[in-house]
Amino acid sequence: MEILHLHRLFLVLVFVLGLGLPCFRVNGNGNGPQQQRRTYIVHVAKSQMPAAFQHHAHWYDSILKSVSGLAHMVYSYDTAAHGFAARLTAEEAILLDALPWVVAVLKELRYKLSTTRTPEFLGLDKISALLPESDSVNEVVVGVLDTGVWPESKSFDDTGLGPVPSGWRGACESGTNFTAANCNRKLIGARFFSKGYEATMGPIDVSKESKSPRDDDGHGTHTASTAAGSAVEGASLFGYAPGTARGMATRARVAAYKVCWSGGCFSSDILAAMEKAVDDGVNVLSVSLDGEMETHFYGDSVAIGAFAAAEKGIFVSCSAGNDGPSSYSLSNVAPWIATVGAGTLDRDFPAYVTLGNGKNFPGVSLYGGNSKGTLLPFVYAGNVSNTTNGNLCRKGTLDPAKVKGKIVLCDRGKNARVQKGSVVKLAGGAGMVLANTAADGEELVPEAHLLPATAVGKKSGDAIKSYLFSDPNPTATILFEGTKVGIQPSPVVAAFSSRGPNSITPEILKPDIIAPGVNILAGWTGAVGPTGLPVDDRRVAFNIISGTSMSCPHVSGLAALLKAAHPDWSPAAIRSALMTTAYVAYKNGGKLQDVATGKDSTPFDRGAGHVDPVSALNPGLVYDLTVEDYLGFLCGLNYTSSQINTLARRNYTCDPSKSYSLYDLNYPSFAASFDSTSGRPTTIKYTRTLTNVGAATGTYKASASSDSAALKIAVVPDTLSFSKAGEKKSFTVTVTGSAMPASTNAFGQLEWSDGKQTVRSPMAFSWF
Repeated sequence: MEILHLHRLFLVLVFVLGLGLPCFRVNGNGNGPQQQRRTYIVHVAKSQMPAAFQHHAHWYDSILKSVSGLAHMVYSYDTAAHGFAARLTAEEAILLDALPWVVAVLKELRYKLSTTRTPEFLGLDKISALLPESDSVNEVVVGVLDTGVWPESKSFDDTGLGPVPSGWRGACESGTNFTAANCNRKLIGARFFSKGYEATMGPIDVSKESKSPRDDDGHGTHTASTAAGSAVEGASLFGYAPGTARGMATRARVAAYKVCWSGGCFSSDILAAMEKAVDDGVNVLSVSLDGEMETHFYGDSVAIGAFAAAEKGIFVSCSAGNDGPSSYSLSNVAPWIATVGAGTLDRDFPAYVTLGNGKNFPGVSLYGGNSKGTLLPFVYAGNVSNTTNGNLCRKGTLDPAKVKGKIVLCDRGKNARVQKGSVVKLAGGAGMVLANTAADGEELVPEAHLLPATAVGKKSGDAIKSYLFSDPNPTATILFEGTKVGIQPSPVVAAFSSRGPNSITPEILKPDIIAPGVNILAGWTGAVGPTGLPVDDRRVAFNIISGTSMSCPHVSGLAALLKAAHPDWSPAAIRSALMTTAYVAYKNGGKLQDVATGKDSTPFDRGAGHVDPVSALNPGLVYDLTVEDYLGFLCGLNYTSSQINTLARRNYTCDPSKSYSLYDLNYPSFAASFDSTSGRPTTIKYTRTLTNVGAATGTYKASASSDSAALKIAVVPDTLSFSKAGEKKSFTVTVTGSAMPASTNAFGQLEWSDGKQTVRSPMAFSWF
């Protein structure tokens, strides 16, 4: 987020009444009314509030009025941040930024939205027996920032749940098509935040979307039910993925915070929601949103709100983003956030293309209708269109006279996959084959198309096109084979899952972990069909969708389970347990694969590995962190006091006599970037501390390995002995990287083992 680093010397302040308020005004005369207003988030040094003000909100209001009589305050913040959001002209923003008690003025950003088989796949059928008390999960509240909630979903049935936790301070807000009566002992909180959205986009049209916590999109209901939905028998989407749908923490409570609307999710609303969630008393925050890639944490509203949450002991899980497989494509990379990438399940939905020449090609689909399997005329979209991009099957590009009654092959790209099928159907087509291009390779995403349709990979697509272009009378049909489980290898890293290295701090490896995020079945809204298209009049109780938006709530729900089992664990300890017990190899010994390359995945793709919740319950040792550790980390980034104040909401000055190293943050992974132009080896020293959370006594032996001769790794001491629970032991890791060409990557891992438990940390190094 852009910060206005502006010269403060040009403004002459005249103080009145001893309150420290400048009497300078931008009163709207001249250019004021004509200047375009936009929302800015103004961070204030609250500690400088004059004694004459009894409440911070009154002071913030005076600060705003001191530069403008026309500016409108949108929100006042006190928990997730200190300051306010307001509609300002650029000139007013400059004037505010010049005030000595204003630490930052940030332009608002728009963010975007980034299961029946999953519990069994993760081994959650075994986890209930391992929890110390069956009722402990009842006290955990998972807050979900998203598009709201569909309270009638069976995923939020409260049967068997006891009273709402006594420490809960939240509420169920009324609005369009939603009242407090829509909440229960499962869905214990529901709020909506639209002031920032409406300030920019105009009033919400309540005839088209609900100005309330009600979910008209489906995404929020899906993520909330994935994290903590109740068990629902007989769930499926058109018969696909049948079984009992359940969230990761079925007995945890849910609080929904609606921050996303038809035109996007705005940072002022997101920050306000995070503030309320902290005040309400959530234990876990699930945020399946991502925005523009930032260059500093103090410019990222999610990072700012998450810092406040972590300080209150709240675990924050965020999606890594869906911009893979490109390098440096991650979002939400702050070290106090659990950054979650996406992997696959061992489940698929095959739908084959059979050509008139007898050849079959595999594809995937969630089409819910009947298909007779009859060979029909087959055409390429580019040949039945009068436009240059007719191959993409965009609106109005197909000629109905050439399409009617035929199966159409469309190329993937530009417009939504389900919209392509809708375009074919509107033109009279009988079916669609959606072919991947080089940009998408072999990754297949099934969709609940409006007509018989299947998606095929690039290789199959090229072969099918060769038939289309060479046969004088091409024909085809599509055969749907339902649900298949036991697909191997699984999991694999999804191609869309965003990748490292970390663009802000390459010294911190991100993503942290991967979790199921492909073809996830979970609750859905009753407001729209499974495709979300206006023409889709089908209504379903569950839907199957993919994205890191789906993997994030898996980790959120698992964190709730760990919080229930270990209520004294910090958010950092919970993340450490999930990371150091994650697996990076299949049962046959092969390494986790990356579907984008067809090769072994790396820590830049999957972080510490794929989450293993059963092992995470008893990790043996954890890498713990405190807020003071994070403040030291910010000092290591050479942040100024004002920049740290923006994040940490306090006056904090780095000790000039102390040497701060980013490599000493007690993180459960190791990363660095080496200068390829140095021409000589580079040595980096890490300091780490492990806390014993397992058996009272134990001796752990270190083992470090690397896939590259360019790395030399030494651990001192290489043996740690613990004599009691809670005991801490420190060690150093020295990594020497040889001179290598730019864009070289090398990987390794460090394991501590007592013969029963293994505490594993990934290592990732890049040369620039």
